[in-house]
Amino acid sequence: MRFRYSEKGLLAAGTLAALLALAALAGCSSKSAQSAGPAPAASAVPVVVATVQQKNVPLQLQAIGRVETFSTVSLKSQVSGEILSVHFKPGQDVRKGDLLFKIDSRTYEAALKQAEGNLARDIAQLENARIQARRYAQLAEQGVVAQQLADQMTTSAEAYEAAVRADRAAVDNAKLQIEYCVIHSPMDGRTGTLLVYPGTLVKANDNPILVVINQISPAYVEFSVPEQNLAAVKRHMAAGKLSVDAQIPDDAKPARGALSFVDNTVDRTTGTIRLRATFTNDDARLWPGQFVNVTLTLAEQANAIVAPSQAVQTGQAGQYVFVVKSDNTAEMRPVTVRRNADGLSVIEKGLQVGETVVVDGQVSLVPKAKVSIKNKP
Repeated sequence: MRFRYSEKGLLAAGTLAALLALAALAGCSSKSAQSAGPAPAASAVPVVVATVQQKNVPLQLQAIGRVETFSTVSLKSQVSGEILSVHFKPGQDVRKGDLLFKIDSRTYEAALKQAEGNLARDIAQLENARIQARRYAQLAEQGVVAQQLADQMTTSAEAYEAAVRADRAAVDNAKLQIEYCVIHSPMDGRTGTLLVYPGTLVKANDNPILVVINQISPAYVEFSVPEQNLAAVKRHMAAGKLSVDAQIPDDAKPARGALSFVDNTVDRTTGTIRLRATFTNDDARLWPGQFVNVTLTLAEQANAIVAPSQAVQTGQAGQYVFVVKSDNTAEMRPVTVRRNADGLSVIEKGLQVGETVVVDGQVSLVPKAKVSIKNKP
């Protein structure tokens, strides 16, 4: 038996199959919706918190400072001559009196011998002149010679006395020139770059500079603070010595010194006052020319209410923090910050000791939002 399928028949059959498939999908969706149940509530926001504390907080001023040498000496030769030898290495620590340079002294040794010869000659002539003066004085008293001749002999003896004094001064000067040919360190310090070498001809009190010696122990740190802080600095300085910390980059422990100088005028161009602190610097951690972060401690505020500085946010209405309440909801609370110190904000108004504030995760928070604490404060 043969079957014939018309085009209309095939179309009707396809339509019926499509309707049955849609009905089946609708039934499955209905069952899935019934099994899923109601939509879940919004999840809690994960946050990191800290506890508001009460502690003593130092009153400090922050600045950028620069390390300066306690003293600097640029050595020059006091005599002219050739550098014979150098007795140190560049960058070496030297003590006061250490030998640094030797200069050719043969010219000055010859001058010394000449001066000593002149002195011996004039001493001999002086002795003879004194004898002649005494003799002619006696003859003048006896009337044998004229008084004028006796006076001339006395004057000649006095002239030789003056010549001997000049010769002695020449000898002393020649000896001093020889001493200048040996150069010693005038202080304790560290040598810089060697600017002359053996064979260099130097002139008295002229360039080139032989070497620069810096005294780095103790050391100074100079910095400036705004002039509005001057009154507080003077007030606290009158009460006692003020400590200064110099934080060296990439160094965990700051160097500790004391404020030793306040400039006598305010810089008109910057409106700042220049200060200087003295550091013992026995370990040579502070290096001349180095920039450091300076912290000047004026006093200590007792029993201050503090919170981590990262908890304080700034909005259109001012500064605020998110406080976590007992039901684990966030409360947005305005605060008044007096100042910041060592990563802590001194809260003048808005928080109480023991309250819990959010220090991380504030971006996702809104007032009354549920929070999930990731740490234990």
